[in-house]
Amino acid sequence: MRSVIDILDLSVEELDELLAVAQDIIDNPEKYQNACAHKKLATLFFEPSTRTRLSFEAAMYELGGNVLSVTGGNTSSVAKGESVADTAKTVSCYADIIAMRHPKEGAALVAANNASIPVINAGDGGHCHPTQTLADLLTIKREKGGFDGLTIGLCGDLKFGRTVHSLINAMSRYRDIRFILVSPEELKLPSYVKNETLKKYGLPYVQTNDLLEHLPEMDVLYMTRVQRERFFNEEDYLRLKDTYVLTPDKLKTAKSDLCIMHPLPRVNEISVAIDNDPRACYFKQVLNGKYMRMALILKLLKEAAV
Repeated sequence: MRSVIDILDLSVEELDELLAVAQDIIDNPEKYQNACAHKKLATLFFEPSTRTRLSFEAAMYELGGNVLSVTGGNTSSVAKGESVADTAKTVSCYADIIAMRHPKEGAALVAANNASIPVINAGDGGHCHPTQTLADLLTIKREKGGFDGLTIGLCGDLKFGRTVHSLINAMSRYRDIRFILVSPEELKLPSYVKNETLKKYGLPYVQTNDLLEHLPEMDVLYMTRVQRERFFNEEDYLRLKDTYVLTPDKLKTAKSDLCIMHPLPRVNEISVAIDNDPRACYFKQVLNGKYMRMALILKLLKEAAV
């Protein structure tokens, strides 16, 4: 049974296929209105979510399917001590496909190994978040026309930022990509991501704590919040949370066609004064996420039926 746990589960050819389907959904929505009629998506969200959960549910409804939803471990048998494996086996009896978010790294893989239906990882702890990356890829493609030759700035929490890890893995497979990694020392990109992706494939990157110095070089700026839920103590979180705040003044040296992205929710990382700047693309990301999740659901259900 095919599941998507990591963005690397999808080949470049499959990414291109999903991007093409998503664009076709945008151009011809009526064509897909009944594509998932009589199919059920189970959304199992054991960690807070607004965009990801609602976009999965909106995606399934717009494909003509139905949704079964669990939100929070205290509303399910997980609160009674049920394992992820048993939950996956149980939900497989009721639904045709699962989207799951869980605070523990590897939980989605455990679910996929025990479910008899496709499982989509909707975020597992600080590990990865493949469908956010699909949203990011569609946003970059629509805004920049393609992926090759881009300089991508990643700013903020690069240590726990699962969206950052997934995006680096995805973009590493395109040509002439360069990364600028901006973070405080305590939130630097994990060495395993550098070793297994950046260094392994010989991708050029700069590691710095100075956003303004490198902002003029960037084609894409991917801002992230410092995640309170990943910290073991409040003192460290409070000390680091406002390290980088993007304001209109700071954008004066940026390219006129810079693509500013953020997986959301934002706290203080991007001033609301930037929201009307034509370079602000973070709410476009939200909408693009729905289209890419529609494309992925279609792909996995089609493969499961073969």
